[in-house]
Amino acid sequence: MRKPTATCFLATTTALAVNITASKTKGFEASDLRPVAIVAISPDVIAVNPANPAKNLKEFIANGKDKSFTYGSAGVGTGPYVGAEYFFKEVTKVKYVQVPFQGGAPAITAVLGNHVDAIALTLPPVTPHIKSGALRGLGVAAPKRNAAIPDVPTYAEMGYPGVTSQSWVGFFAPAKTSDAVVAKLNTEINAVMKEPDSLEKIAKAGFDPVVKDTAETDAYFKSEVVSWGKMVQAIGFSN
Repeated sequence: MRKPTATCFLATTTALAVNITASKTKGFEASDLRPVAIVAISPDVIAVNPANPAKNLKEFIANGKDKSFTYGSAGVGTGPYVGAEYFFKEVTKVKYVQVPFQGGAPAITAVLGNHVDAIALTLPPVTPHIKSGALRGLGVAAPKRNAAIPDVPTYAEMGYPGVTSQSWVGFFAPAKTSDAVVAKLNTEINAVMKEPDSLEKIAKAGFDPVVKDTAETDAYFKSEVVSWGKMVQAIGFSN
């Protein structure tokens, strides 16, 4: 009897699209992987302590034109870091200092304690603090507002159109995985994402559920590699 073969699959985030351009020693190419499904997307958000004089993103940026500010990130090389660096350095050209932390939690603690002026993170860990009023959300880097924090405007609404920085969660297979296997996995994953319980949990966390077929998933990932690649190159980041 022929033994069944096992195929390894990768569950990962936006960091994959970032590293395809940024990493000098990644050990793989985009062509080595085959997108199976993108299941959730969440915008990056800029938030401040309520004691900050800026009531919205436009005011915060205006203040940054005159006086340097600090912002905390979850670490150099993360998607929100690249997005924020691109926004501050290339789009708004403000004066700032980036303060890297080992993860989102310590960055949030720092802004809650007013040790940094702002944070730029993916939305889910920041959501409860914005909802409670412990932090003020200034803007989400997405085409539309997020259902978890509907009062926080998009960058475009604040006068910065076309600036998008979103974190996603996706599944990938080795490039040689058959069409049939990829299609089957995509169908099964999408079925789970359509379940009411899944939709509710994901939305409460600050993610938008995503259901894309294999062609749409492949096209989306390719566009993300290009988009993040442009931002990585613009800010001169490599690791």
